Amino acid sequence: MIQFKLEGEFIPLIQLLKATGLVQSGGEAQTLVEDGLVKYNGQVDYRKRLKVRKGDIVEFISQKITVI
Repeated sequence: MIQFKLEGEFIPLIQLLKATGLVQSGGEAQTLVEDGLVKYNGQVDYRKRLKVRKGDIVEFISQKITVI
């Protein structure tokens, strides 16, 4: 599990995937979200500009990101 320390009110989902090193680029992250490969708080979410906040959990492949 990856713990990501949030430095503000929120972080866009695409930026979170890049910041944790799970993807190489924003374009790659965008494609993965559009293809339904990312879960937000247990459900598939297709929103590219989703605002991830403290307490949220993002899942991608076998990785879980907990935002603290």
